[in-house]
Amino acid sequence: MGKKNQPEDLLETLGDFTSKENWDKFFTIRGSDDSFEWYAEWAELRPPLLSHLSNLNQLPGPSSSSAASAGSVSPQILVPGCGNSRLSEHVYDAGFKSITNIDFSKVVISDMLRRNVRERPGMRWRVMDMTSMQFMDETFDVVLDKGGLDALMEPELGPKLGNQYLSEVKRILTSGGKFICLTLGESHVLGLLFSKLRFGWKMNVEAIPQKPSSNPNLRTFMVVAEKTMSTTLHEITSLFNESPLACKGNQACGLHEALENENRIRRGYSDGSDILYSLEDLQLGAKGDLTELCQGRRFELTLGGREGNYRAILLDAQLQSDPFVYYCGVFIVPKTRAHEWLFSSEEGQWMVVESSKAARLIMVLLDASHSNTSMDDIQKDLSPLVKQLAPGKGDNGAQIPFMMASDGIKLRNIIHKVSSPLSGPVIVEDVVYETVDIEVTRLFPSSDLTFRRLIFERTESLVQSEALLIREGSSHEVNQIERKKSSSSSKAKRKGAEKRIEPSNQLRVYHSYLASSYHTGIISGFSLISSYMENVVVAGKTVKAVVIGLGAGLLPMFLHECMPFLHVEVVELDPVIVGLAKNFFGFTEDKCLKVHVADGIQYVGKIANSAEADEVSVFHGNGDTSCGSKSSPKENCIPYHIEGSRTTKVDIVIIDVDSSDSSSGLTCPATDFVEVSFLQNVKDILSEQGLFVINLVSRSSAMKDMVVSRMKAVFSHLLCLQLEEDVNEVLFALRSESCIKEDCFPEAAHKLEKLLKLKHPEMSQSIVDATKKVRCL
Repeated sequence: MGKKNQPEDLLETLGDFTSKENWDKFFTIRGSDDSFEWYAEWAELRPPLLSHLSNLNQLPGPSSSSAASAGSVSPQILVPGCGNSRLSEHVYDAGFKSITNIDFSKVVISDMLRRNVRERPGMRWRVMDMTSMQFMDETFDVVLDKGGLDALMEPELGPKLGNQYLSEVKRILTSGGKFICLTLGESHVLGLLFSKLRFGWKMNVEAIPQKPSSNPNLRTFMVVAEKTMSTTLHEITSLFNESPLACKGNQACGLHEALENENRIRRGYSDGSDILYSLEDLQLGAKGDLTELCQGRRFELTLGGREGNYRAILLDAQLQSDPFVYYCGVFIVPKTRAHEWLFSSEEGQWMVVESSKAARLIMVLLDASHSNTSMDDIQKDLSPLVKQLAPGKGDNGAQIPFMMASDGIKLRNIIHKVSSPLSGPVIVEDVVYETVDIEVTRLFPSSDLTFRRLIFERTESLVQSEALLIREGSSHEVNQIERKKSSSSSKAKRKGAEKRIEPSNQLRVYHSYLASSYHTGIISGFSLISSYMENVVVAGKTVKAVVIGLGAGLLPMFLHECMPFLHVEVVELDPVIVGLAKNFFGFTEDKCLKVHVADGIQYVGKIANSAEADEVSVFHGNGDTSCGSKSSPKENCIPYHIEGSRTTKVDIVIIDVDSSDSSSGLTCPATDFVEVSFLQNVKDILSEQGLFVINLVSRSSAMKDMVVSRMKAVFSHLLCLQLEEDVNEVLFALRSESCIKEDCFPEAAHKLEKLLKLKHPEMSQSIVDATKKVRCL
């Protein structure tokens, strides 16, 4: 009675389609004479199948008649996962005598061998796992799969077995050979099949005709993929009318959608879109011969390792004449830095290649899936993969070096975390650096020095501000940190090892020291109007300054303490940031230092638009920047004033804000602050001798050129100071039609030095040194 069981009962007995033991049990129940055709019957399969078998490119195979043509060579055909289907028997009887059948079930192979040994003596039967075949490369002209791939692709098991099987199919097929896959066309199966056989293959899909009595919701499709030598990417053709088919249930709709999605991807490749190549695509020649270096070659790829998939970028150096240190290198970018322009943009990546001194650099961008994996494990996982991408000559098998983006942090102690509706998650932390700034340790002798940092997580740990901490009551004793000053200023320091710094309740921010060299650069530009400021001081008056962007309040506090003749109005959009500056960085207000919670663009605009008014209303409070709108009550507006006087003219305007979206290549400031309309408003509010300062952070030369071009269109005189290995650039624009001559810079710097009231006068040397780097644009 076992042979007469209904298919549903047998399927329940089988259970897991990937289990050899279950298949042995299944075939024992069925017996050798009771074949079970899972998909279409021979009558429906015969016409399309024999047509493909008879039209192999390099072999004049048998005609569609039952006998082979005289003198023709029968193609070598493999039927993997043959089971007890009669498919191979029908193909054999149609004249194709060189057929090898494999299955990992000894039971079914024994039964099939006994059934065919006399009638079909040329048929070969072997016990073998289709995911790991014991055949030489390019052994077969045809791989004929009837449901084998479907059986391996159990949704809960994932694509691992299917991936291994298709790799074997690609290996054992000859050039010009065909993989003929009979499938139900489920989306997860097609997703793997289409992507795995993408480069070096021509593919079409057709629907097998059905008997009127067949289940219309369980249709068999034939996918035919021909292995070619060409690297041209072909769209998949469908040999059926898709519109009527799409109306016949979820199965056909899913197939139609999978076809459209895959062809959309393939069109993207043809259009040059950034699509990830697989290692197998590349080995088939999708991007040419990788054993040879190709000057300026760049493409993205994905590497599949045991620890997960890795997104990578392969770059062959643009200047092949350079004396390279490495023939091939790997540069790992942590998740926290993968977003940065340096690693996410093509222009930035070429800078990394140049600095790496590698003829070929493979940049690997880690993501959240690697968060719990050690760097040693990642390197071990990547090593065998990147070896397959190394050029085939030059190093004679030398080990490929691994490099990594680092921030040089030795110790870290997170002081406070908060989430702002405007700025997102923000962290205050104390850190100890590995390197030392000789100038700082000379002023503050200590084995270690500590710095407090304000970090915006919205830009993956962007260091917005950084301050030196000293012990309470002493200006010379400094606790726990060494750092290289030139590495601190670009607002680009990132997180390091999560170690702890011993807490101290006696630490305070030292406001008379500028930890960030771009702050030093901003102050150095004051030398351009030092004669004007000197005259104001002599007259007993006040120099009026507006700083847009508070951050931790370090620059305004330095100005307040070291240039007491300044009246500083600070504009900050985010009230949370104001609270952090006051609570953790010692920022305080008085009559000469005010902070307004307002939008900097609107703040300047309102001043510029009120030339005829004695008072400028600027919204202050609750984070709303829409002063003057219907929703803003008048009591939320405050008058803009300096020392009681009501004026619209300002002597110094400083823009020191970062961008929440640096995808354009502009990290500081936000793009709104370099629009011509805003620049014109700044010019309108500046006094006749006024100075406009922008902290510009961008590695994109095109973006820098754009900003400079816009500023030149508004201001007659533009100067710049390059900092931080071309990362930071401070721009200075003068309101006056006349400009200080460069041969007067030393005298102007001397006047600025006399205006500075520093607790440690020797600190002024760094500002004076910076003035020597200011140049006219």
